[in-house]
Amino acid sequence: MSTPHRSKLAAIGTIYFKYSHTQHIVDRFLDGYGWDGKYHRPAMDLVSLYVDQIGKNDLSQERAARHPEMRMCKTIAEALTLGGEKLAVDGVVLVGEHGNYPKNEKGQTKYPRYEFFEQIVDIFRKSGRSVPVFNDKHLSWNWEWARKMYDTSKQLGFPLQAGSSLPVTWRVPSVEMPLGAKIREALCVCYGGVDSYDFHGLETIQCMVERRRGGETGVKWVQAYRGPAFWQALRDGVWSRELMDAALCRSHTLTPARPGFNDVFPSMDDMQRLVKSPVAYHYEHNDGLKCTMLLMSGLVRDFNFAAHVDGQRKPWSTQMYLPMPDGRTTLATFFSPLVNNMEKLFLTGKAAYPIERTLLTTGLTAAGVESLHRNQERYETPHLNIQYQPSEQSTFQRS
Repeated sequence: MSTPHRSKLAAIGTIYFKYSHTQHIVDRFLDGYGWDGKYHRPAMDLVSLYVDQIGKNDLSQERAARHPEMRMCKTIAEALTLGGEKLAVDGVVLVGEHGNYPKNEKGQTKYPRYEFFEQIVDIFRKSGRSVPVFNDKHLSWNWEWARKMYDTSKQLGFPLQAGSSLPVTWRVPSVEMPLGAKIREALCVCYGGVDSYDFHGLETIQCMVERRRGGETGVKWVQAYRGPAFWQALRDGVWSRELMDAALCRSHTLTPARPGFNDVFPSMDDMQRLVKSPVAYHYEHNDGLKCTMLLMSGLVRDFNFAAHVDGQRKPWSTQMYLPMPDGRTTLATFFSPLVNNMEKLFLTGKAAYPIERTLLTTGLTAAGVESLHRNQERYETPHLNIQYQPSEQSTFQRS
């Protein structure tokens, strides 16, 4: 009786330490993870690993010693060819997050995702064939490079899947934005920094609004607000206060505005006291839909979505639930649905959700940063004329 073929994967990472993205993703391929109430081991083998930076807290050497079937490689080419001359794996996991990399004048960390991707596709070209690639988070800090990554995948004909856990994690409540809904405005209240968690907030919005009537039409401009300009924009009604409050009501981490009182919901004065450096990206799609991503560290530590949807008397809202590690375990459970969707990519040879979503959110992140860099002026984005249709069913985790 023949043994079923098990796909071979190569993993390319920037750094491998506890709580790094490489650890969360590669560990699940090596050791399995809990899924649907059972222990799940992926139906594929991670056979090679390249790590760009080996730090004092490195875990890759321990993992290699414990998993002798995984080859530690000195180059990306070796990881893909297993030391030979031609491509010898069936899929590539690219994790370009964390590590000691320089920042540019705009504050963007120059993670080498594009540079790693170029080395990967160089092996594809030399081998005369290509395999599915997963890229963690946004495609690149540089829009032109991100667009080239997308175009290259189309030219060479391999499925490219990318993004973070936000579109695939659990939702509280567990609700699906109706396909074909007429959305008038959408908003996300979240936390974190620029060119990092802003991408997560934009993905939170995009995986919802792409399901609107007509599908995605692209974005024509972005304007960022920071500090005093943020509070003035809120007072001026640039984005809906009703949607903002609806999103805040979904938060599990809302900072009590007045400890000791029954009403802990924040007033404008409370928010200004609690949130030291707020940032907003406000933008308009080509079909007129306006969206806003609000970074409000100090007020919340989660990702909360709200929208005005025709036919709904109250704002439509939910939270993207991200159960974090608690200090006693390395588990960040939301990486499990992300890896599970990666498995689908490698098993079927088809992306589980549109790569155009990540291309657009990559461009939105870069545009928000650009607007901030240009003293918060409105930034026109004709290059984000990205149109696509969503998958019929969302890929968020329901169980």
